[in-house]
Amino acid sequence: MSSYPALMAPLDLGFTTLRNRVIMGSMHTGLEDRAKNIDRLAAFYAERARGGVGLIVTGGFAPNRTGWLLPLGSTMVTHTQALRHRKVTRAVHAEGGKIVMQLLHAGRYSYWPLSVSASAIKSPINPFKPRALTERGVHQTIRDFARSAELAQEAGYDGVELMGGEGYFINQFLAPRTNKRTDKWGGSAENRRRIAVEIARATRAAVGSDFIIMFRLSMADLVEKGQTWDEIIALAQELEAVGVNILNTDIGWHEARVPTIVTSVPRAAFADFTARVAEEVAIPVCASNRINMPETAEHILTTTQVELISMARPMLADPDWVDKAAAGKADEINTCIACNQACLDHTFQNKTASCLVNPRACHETQLTLAPTRRTKTVAVVGAGPAGLAAATNLARRGHTVTLFEAEDRIGGQFEIARRIPGKEEFAETIRYYERQLELTGVDVKLGARASAEELSAGYDEVVIATGVTPRIPAIDGIDHPKALSYAELVRGGKPVGERVAVIGAGGIGVDISEFLTHESSPTMDLGEWMREWGVTYAPDAVGALTTPAPAPSPRTVFLLQRKETRIGKDLGKTTGWVHRAALRAKGVQELTGVAYERIDDAGLHITVDGKPRVLDVDNVVICAGQDSVRDLVAGLETAGVTHHVIGGADLASELDAKRAIKQGTELAATI
Repeated sequence: MSSYPALMAPLDLGFTTLRNRVIMGSMHTGLEDRAKNIDRLAAFYAERARGGVGLIVTGGFAPNRTGWLLPLGSTMVTHTQALRHRKVTRAVHAEGGKIVMQLLHAGRYSYWPLSVSASAIKSPINPFKPRALTERGVHQTIRDFARSAELAQEAGYDGVELMGGEGYFINQFLAPRTNKRTDKWGGSAENRRRIAVEIARATRAAVGSDFIIMFRLSMADLVEKGQTWDEIIALAQELEAVGVNILNTDIGWHEARVPTIVTSVPRAAFADFTARVAEEVAIPVCASNRINMPETAEHILTTTQVELISMARPMLADPDWVDKAAAGKADEINTCIACNQACLDHTFQNKTASCLVNPRACHETQLTLAPTRRTKTVAVVGAGPAGLAAATNLARRGHTVTLFEAEDRIGGQFEIARRIPGKEEFAETIRYYERQLELTGVDVKLGARASAEELSAGYDEVVIATGVTPRIPAIDGIDHPKALSYAELVRGGKPVGERVAVIGAGGIGVDISEFLTHESSPTMDLGEWMREWGVTYAPDAVGALTTPAPAPSPRTVFLLQRKETRIGKDLGKTTGWVHRAALRAKGVQELTGVAYERIDDAGLHITVDGKPRVLDVDNVVICAGQDSVRDLVAGLETAGVTHHVIGGADLASELDAKRAIKQGTELAATI
């Protein structure tokens, strides 16, 4: 019997059956936008189908030119495109999977000047103001959706998903925030939802009864002048009436100031919204957002009327997620940590998406880990992300690998990161690698500092992944008892007082400020998180919003940097704003353009704008960057040992786990 019987149970839709309750949710990878990438796209989806997922949803394809996400972006408008996509559908079907194409009209989120929307209202995240769609244009767009669905059917897809959330075109008609029309497509709630219903109705008429139609329903807009709960339920019921088979969950607009999918959002934070919709309709409803492990999914399915679970990024992280869960091997899952660094951040930079913990994602045809033809003995020094990726992948390919780690546990900088409030998920990556070290037979030596002499004696090649050490700046009084490094604070557990200055406002400085502004037990439950960000289940709350009420910080924190630029400017595009907002909510005092003079009993002496100032603080935490640890390199060079330097040992600028794991994986593929 499966460890997760509800999750692995088939779902009969009448005309077709899904082999389990797991949907790979839509994620735009960038491979959709160019015909030359169709083979890579087919390989990407086929690997997930091979891993057992019940139903795959593609990235978004526009039904017409005005709906492009970006100029010359992905569309499904011609027979030629449909024929090309048969490579994708055949590849998925050959692996026993099913796949639907998401039809997405970007509306005012379209990143080009010819965009259209319900009304001519510019998005705060887009420089282009859309034109209001004429009534004739509305009717044409409805026909375009239906035509795209027909072409998807011709291409061999098992269905389509109509993107009705995320603040895209359909959602823009649904919400008073963006719909100021006075014709039959605006005004009353019934008029505003008319286009969604008519698109679904026309799509069903075009494709017949034996074709899946999913609708991605915004169940909480999380923006001012969004929909009310009664409006959302009315739309759900009308969609069911016109032939929609599945309702998928969407939470929040791109411009919402409430985080929905970053690491700090509690697991399954929005499942209750989905469960409430499921109680009001008879068709299957799918939960989504921050569900990354099978026990969470199983709990939702067994305690609510929800019948499906959608996960997008977890399928990037581990294409075999479903098969591992079905086999009772959840401890082997490479868990999505919701960092967004290689997936969504890439997407919004017009780069091909991938995954921090699985750099093979979207590169399946380029980054292969085939068994080696010549076995070598390889030493890997350092068990941080780079070393762990290298060691496990080298062993997986058949090499004999010994892993040296000076500390008494693996993890490196992830061992620090997992202790930061909102980054508890990083512990899952450490758990994953611990299990992979066992499965691949790596000889792990903890508390062992390898010497160049030892490494020169018994190994064909050596991988240096010794990471970084905190940089200690040349500030007068840096050895004062008030001063300590971020590693001493977080990993060493050194106590701090009620007033703390943080020197350095890069990613680590921001993390440390969050650490300092939370109580000693930093894990936030769902209720606390909802209060902090102002999210409510109240049925009359517009956009599911209420007044935020964050818990006060237990101490006063000053965050300082030498640069005069905005603090957090270089943080990730999809996560940086969350960190900045969280620090503001906790009252962190930010100072830029700071010159550090000295640390003494009076506190931290600084100069800002040419004026001297003393911060009366109990402690000063140093987050002034890192230096690479490369002590072994010279000795190995002298001995003539083939060696490779990766991760922080290679480049210590801002800690970059994405680069470290990618380097480790790519190196393992070449040895």
